[in-house]
Amino acid sequence: MTEGRPYFPVEPWSLTEIGMDHASLGVHESVFALANGHIGMRGSFDEGEPIVVPGTYLNGFFEERPLPYAEAGYGFPEQGQTVVNVTDGKLVRLLVGDTPLDLDYGEIVEHRRTLDLRRGVLRRVTEWRSPNGRTVRVTSTRLVSLRRRSIAAIEYAVECTDNRGDLYVALQSDLLANEPVDSGSEGDDPRAAAALRRPLVNELAVGRGQRAVLVHRTRRSKLRMAAGMDHVVDVPDSATEDMEAGEDLARFTLAARLPQGSSLKLVKYLAYGWSSRRSAPALRDQVEGALATAKLAGFERLLREQKEVLDSHWALADVEIEGDDELQQALRVGVFHVLQAGLRAEQQPIPAKGLTGPGYDGHTFWDTETYVLPVLTYIAPDAVRDALRWRHSTLELARARARELGRQGAAFPWRTIRGEETSGYWPAGTAAFHINADIADAVVRYHNATQDEEFDRDFGAELLIETARLWASLGHFDAEDGFRIDGVTGPDEYTAVVDNNVYTNLMAQRNLREAAAAVERHPDVAGRLQVTEDEVALWQRAARLMRVPYDARLGVHMQSEAFTHHQEWDFAATPADRYPLLLHYPYFEIYRKQVVKQADLVMALHLRGDAFTHEEKVADFAYYEARTVRDSSLSAAQQAVVAAETGHLELAYDYWGEAALTDLQNLHGNAGHGLHIASLAGGWMVAVAGFGGMRDHDGRLLFSPRLPSRITRLRFRLAYQGRRLEVAIGEEQTTYRLLDGEPLDVHHHGRRITVDETETTVDNPPAPAVEPVTQPPGAAPRRRGKGRRD
Repeated sequence: MTEGRPYFPVEPWSLTEIGMDHASLGVHESVFALANGHIGMRGSFDEGEPIVVPGTYLNGFFEERPLPYAEAGYGFPEQGQTVVNVTDGKLVRLLVGDTPLDLDYGEIVEHRRTLDLRRGVLRRVTEWRSPNGRTVRVTSTRLVSLRRRSIAAIEYAVECTDNRGDLYVALQSDLLANEPVDSGSEGDDPRAAAALRRPLVNELAVGRGQRAVLVHRTRRSKLRMAAGMDHVVDVPDSATEDMEAGEDLARFTLAARLPQGSSLKLVKYLAYGWSSRRSAPALRDQVEGALATAKLAGFERLLREQKEVLDSHWALADVEIEGDDELQQALRVGVFHVLQAGLRAEQQPIPAKGLTGPGYDGHTFWDTETYVLPVLTYIAPDAVRDALRWRHSTLELARARARELGRQGAAFPWRTIRGEETSGYWPAGTAAFHINADIADAVVRYHNATQDEEFDRDFGAELLIETARLWASLGHFDAEDGFRIDGVTGPDEYTAVVDNNVYTNLMAQRNLREAAAAVERHPDVAGRLQVTEDEVALWQRAARLMRVPYDARLGVHMQSEAFTHHQEWDFAATPADRYPLLLHYPYFEIYRKQVVKQADLVMALHLRGDAFTHEEKVADFAYYEARTVRDSSLSAAQQAVVAAETGHLELAYDYWGEAALTDLQNLHGNAGHGLHIASLAGGWMVAVAGFGGMRDHDGRLLFSPRLPSRITRLRFRLAYQGRRLEVAIGEEQTTYRLLDGEPLDVHHHGRRITVDETETTVDNPPAPAVEPVTQPPGAAPRRRGKGRRD
């Protein structure tokens, strides 16, 4: 099915689908997904049809598959990992008389679905006339609990709305395992999820009364999961009930007579759990216990709990803008999905698609530490602690990988679910060693923002030390060039296996310095890890002498050694339908040209901005802007942040829209296989780090706020060192205020100010004059509308 560009009415706190749009069905399944970090449910219809990609996921639950190579090499990963579409509990099929409700048949009188961002539920109202002329109104409310990690629930009501007398209906509430999964619209995309055929083997099926539990295990990874359902029914007249449970299907059937104008209601409670060690009976008991407590609490209490959790988070996480209602909606949708992805992951990874679809095989990448955790650090720091503890739990696997590669310390995987490297393409996988420094960067940011000394001692210091050891053994000292890190791939996967990638080297430099500081803070940890004084001295020397290539002739940094000497890409001869380049040109041709897939050197200007002068940032941004084709959804947010810092405010505003609206407008054509969680996090990042100018170098908060012409006001809040800080940016002034906590020193355009619970208002200096920059043909962001000073 070809994915279309969806349309959603602009609403401040919700996302609504009106009518049926078959071309956008897969995208809607992704954007209407509900999750809590443990359970993920795509926004498919309760009745199961029509559907593009069925999907229910448990974080960390996967199947193994062999990685095929035409010619294998030493150190190539042998096993892939793919997220499993587990037992589907969303299904509540409705038969009106003897006709199943299917929106592809009959007549849709009214149809509306709404994702309520404040209450964390998906509501649906459908009035449907069957081919036999009977009309019913179906209303449902679905939630995945943010308070109760293993629980989801659906309230499903059917009302007879015609005047043709009594109506007989049947509801079939299912647990269905091994649903057929179609590769869908991404079938030709190498990033798409690998197809799995019947990955679950039944071990136990129990059904009694209104409750059923199915327990399955995977064939190769030997993981075990259980899914359970229980029900509460409210019927107006006579009804019959039946429960059956087989290997891959448990079904509760309710048949009822609806007198004219009456309605029935079914509440379905769902519970999920998985383990690599627990037995089938133990998992069954775990799920049944969770079901019992959820049913005792009742659906209304689950709704109240959901709103309470979100009220607490929105008080800190919301970004308010004036002047662009569409962007306001997109920012809130993005933050909502970021919260869903991480709040209850609890020492499991945060995948690149969250739990919204099977794209990228359900893997986690550097997206987590570089895009998602910088947001969660300031709005939900407990989720960051859990995510980094998951990384720490995989340290032994990372150490083993480093030994396999002949290195010291830990070599974290480019893509994984459990912790093993599963990238089958070396240049864009193993060679992307910057993942280690990205993890270290997230550790440092979290510690600086929270002052969580227990985490620093028990987890953070070890992560910093082992990643530093990797850099010390990966690089080498050269008499002419200092410390070099050769043969690596930076964020730009179109310039692979290069020497001295600036982003990698500068992030490694910070990693080495922070590891040395961690040794000084925690000599006991250093002693346990047998860190020597000579080793720390080597880290410090490597950081001091780190090679950062610079082209004095052009006055710009080289993205990597000799990059500015490569042949230019012929953009004029590249048709629009030949993007993304990786799907239309051989890698050999791409690797040797000056063409950039996504922000790389430009990202270094953001995350290691303390290593550049302002003049260098201006020159570097202009040079790489003209060579970046943005064949990745990760690019727009970083380009926006640096565009804002270098004075290109209107360009930054345009990129902001691209980042925030990536999935709502399906800009990359593949949102049907899951949301781009990093790009959605980028919406918050551009607001705060771009137009707020927030930087957190060396544990200090720096702000350089300026607004694009269309935005008249921007307000956000941050959690920082036990305080909550509010920043309200106007066209000419910015106001800082602490909502709680001791006074805090921050910097405003280089001027230090002390902020307390009274408002501190300071002037915003005018943006500097800038020379226009250009992008490759077709790579400029879409303009964001009227009211701009161009």
